[in-house]
Amino acid sequence: MAELLVEGMHCASCVANVSRAAKRIDGLREITIDLANGRAQVDLDDARRIDAVADAISDAGFPARPADDAATLVSQASDRHAQQERARLAAERWKWRAIIGLVLWVPAESLHWGTVLLTGGHDHAGTTWMTWVGVVAGTAVMLIAGRAFFASAWRAAKRRTTNMDTLIALGGGTAYGYSAVALVGHLLLGWPLAELYFAESAALFTLISLGHWLEARARDKTGDAIRALLDLAPQTALRLPPDTEAEASGPDRPARKRLSLTIRAPEAEEVPADTLRPGDRVLVKPAMTVPADGTVESGRGGVDESMLTGEPMPVAKAAGDTVVGGSVNREGSLVVRITAAGSETTLASIVKLVETAQASRPPVQKLADQISAIFVPVVLVIAALTATAWLVLGFASDKATPGVWGDAARATCSVLIIACPCALGLAVPAAIMVGTGRGARRGILLRDIDAIQNAAAVDTVVFDKTGTLTTGSPTVARVVATSDVDERELLRLAASAEQSSEHPLAAAVVANARDQQIELSEATDFTNHPGLGVEAIVEHRRITVGHASLIDAATPVADASGTIAHIALDGQPVGYVELRDAPRNDAADVVRHLRDRGLNVQLLTGDRHEAAEAIARQLGIETIHADVRPDGKQAVIEKLKADGRRVAMVGDGVNDAPALAAAHVGIALAAGTDAAKQAGHVVLMSDRLTDVPAALLLSRRTMRVIKQNLFLAFIYNVTAIPIAAAGFLEPEIAAGAMALSDISVLGNALRLRRAKIG
Repeated sequence: MAELLVEGMHCASCVANVSRAAKRIDGLREITIDLANGRAQVDLDDARRIDAVADAISDAGFPARPADDAATLVSQASDRHAQQERARLAAERWKWRAIIGLVLWVPAESLHWGTVLLTGGHDHAGTTWMTWVGVVAGTAVMLIAGRAFFASAWRAAKRRTTNMDTLIALGGGTAYGYSAVALVGHLLLGWPLAELYFAESAALFTLISLGHWLEARARDKTGDAIRALLDLAPQTALRLPPDTEAEASGPDRPARKRLSLTIRAPEAEEVPADTLRPGDRVLVKPAMTVPADGTVESGRGGVDESMLTGEPMPVAKAAGDTVVGGSVNREGSLVVRITAAGSETTLASIVKLVETAQASRPPVQKLADQISAIFVPVVLVIAALTATAWLVLGFASDKATPGVWGDAARATCSVLIIACPCALGLAVPAAIMVGTGRGARRGILLRDIDAIQNAAAVDTVVFDKTGTLTTGSPTVARVVATSDVDERELLRLAASAEQSSEHPLAAAVVANARDQQIELSEATDFTNHPGLGVEAIVEHRRITVGHASLIDAATPVADASGTIAHIALDGQPVGYVELRDAPRNDAADVVRHLRDRGLNVQLLTGDRHEAAEAIARQLGIETIHADVRPDGKQAVIEKLKADGRRVAMVGDGVNDAPALAAAHVGIALAAGTDAAKQAGHVVLMSDRLTDVPAALLLSRRTMRVIKQNLFLAFIYNVTAIPIAAAGFLEPEIAAGAMALSDISVLGNALRLRRAKIG
């Protein structure tokens, strides 16, 4: 999937024109256009044809260029701010057009209606100074504010297409043109002076310019989330020479809490953060931002990772700990070896996830886009029919000719103005942008619109146990030998085999052995059985540690409330380790909160039923699926789906990945494995379980706003066009209503910025 940066899009018709131009290129499978961010994601048979797609879109009047997939966060931030500056300048132009229009139109309109009230009606006996005030105001506004609409409509016409400005230019031009013809006819040919619409033409261009300005300001706010994320990346870094040795001084001095770092050898060199590569070493002083992902080599500090987790408390970091680019070192100094830089960092992946989510389109939006694509031509036909109907009915009623033409012009202008479906094109992307941005600031990453839609409909939440509902830091409760191997030797063999495993239970066994100062042996031929256990060769003997199903004739353990890791030596059971894992502090509150909202909460684990039941009892979970293998977890999820449930699965491990992918919504904890995060549809960057109900609530509120926006947009167009065609809307009222519809949709979406989600 390639990405294009596209300029000049400002309405749903622009989106349709860009899409139509791109689809002329052979090999284009799909294009998804993000109107609010000015981007397009393109799926091609041959990625090398991306330049051809960009050229086709540019030829259609929308300058496009491929985005740099390898761009660093700093360069992406620069691009975003340049885009923001262009948008700001465009908004400024709309503002001044609106201001000038208001200065010219409001006095003319006020004088006009003042005269009407004083005379008790319209006096068309001849031209007065009031007439010329309207002419001057209408002409000036059309030349200053209306010029942009005419230019845009003309560019579209040259490409044999239409856009929203086509309707506005035709509407305002018709009102002005009719008035000019009527006035010239009166002055030169002696026609009776008909109703003139110079002020209405001025009102149209003024109010829509005002609407575009307010819309541009509101739309800019929807992009704040991504810009804020990009701004986290520092411009520079302090790179250490390859042979520099650095060490923290004072970490073992209890009297000093603030630790300093003394660098021996050359001073650190300040370099652009863009130039960092994996393997580089950098110095991160207090108050400095970590420039890229890495591992602490020396020093100690307190790092603020709220950009990832939403948690403001600094996290203690020391040698061996990982740090993430964009986090801020609050105290102490660190020497960090870079493990990922540029587009490979965690922050870059978060930005990409948010961008993908904001560009996604639900089926209902695709329908809206299709409607918008044909909407302008349909409106032109409706406007022509409106004009024809008014003329036929007017002349049939023996009404005076100027009045017939005036009524037809007024109704036609109103139809052209009121029909602009800008709100229809903004309804969904505005809500998605604000909703995903709100989630990103909380550390909740929603991958796409499908994740939002499915999360909003969830009625069943299934939790993994170890590392999800529990702390993931189990401890060894006891070691039991069932053979002539003593317990210390049993622990040594099990820990030696478990050294290469990333599972929390394995880490607990290894940690317990080291706490007892047991020297471990090297393990070879290591095999991991996800959800079951491990096998390895230790001192020429095969050691198996894990679930009873891995070991033939494993001794059942009836009196254990914890997790049992059976141990076999060359296939023969020789004992077991019992481990216990405490629930997270917030687990019980989260389960209670979900149940109070009417959701069904279940526990799904590969652990023994006794251990699962002990945790479930503490947390108030009634439905338990225990002793389940990884493929069995997926089967449980599929069974729940077959029963008609809308399922969210919450997990963090490799063995949870199949279930996460199978669920309607897979919610992965960022502290978990990469496999879980890749399989999840929602990623929680914090270690808080409270973000699970927050993610579901945010999705529900986002979908509610999407439905409200679509309702507002559809109702507006469906009801307003017949009213305008019937002559019940003055052109200036239609212009105000059209601008108000755009602002109302954006304003409704922006409510999500302040939505309380827990």
